[in-house]
Amino acid sequence: MTVRALIAVADGVEDLETVTLIDVLRRAEVEVVVASIEARRMITCARGTRLTADAMLVDLLAQDFELIALPGGMPGAERLAGHGPLGELVVRQARAGKLFAAICAAPALALQQYGVLRQRRMTCYPAFSDRLSGCSFVDEPVVVDGNCITSQGPGTALAFALTLVEQLAGKGKRNAVAKAMLAA
Repeated sequence: MTVRALIAVADGVEDLETVTLIDVLRRAEVEVVVASIEARRMITCARGTRLTADAMLVDLLAQDFELIALPGGMPGAERLAGHGPLGELVVRQARAGKLFAAICAAPALALQQYGVLRQRRMTCYPAFSDRLSGCSFVDEPVVVDGNCITSQGPGTALAFALTLVEQLAGKGKRNAVAKAMLAA
């Protein structure tokens, strides 16, 4: 069975977080689909890195994924938060008990906006923790609460991505990917 992950991107997402998620998941042999919420596939990240998405998010709304992940960054996280179809997709993912994840500003802006953090332990970029309600902020690099995985920012992107690998494919796969990257 092929494990599929959707990474939603928008103009202004955090460069390091986005590329790290894509790279590490692909090293773990996860089929990663990078989907743009913009009106075009080419997006420009917060620090100027240009990425070409594999697809347009609106063309993937009927597809199933084992993971939906959102990078942070500003104003990217705000753009993700304001995208109705993405919100509906994440809510459906959460209700189905499938993995959903976000890093940096995206948990506090997008996941909070979508209403999927209620009663959960989670983390985000600490400066955004005052925007949270109905959930418990935990000041840790990566927090797993059931099918919800959150992380704090660019410096935690590798640990976050490796945690996603572990959640999707087990501790052995996480260790193998980390070892090959000299991150073990």
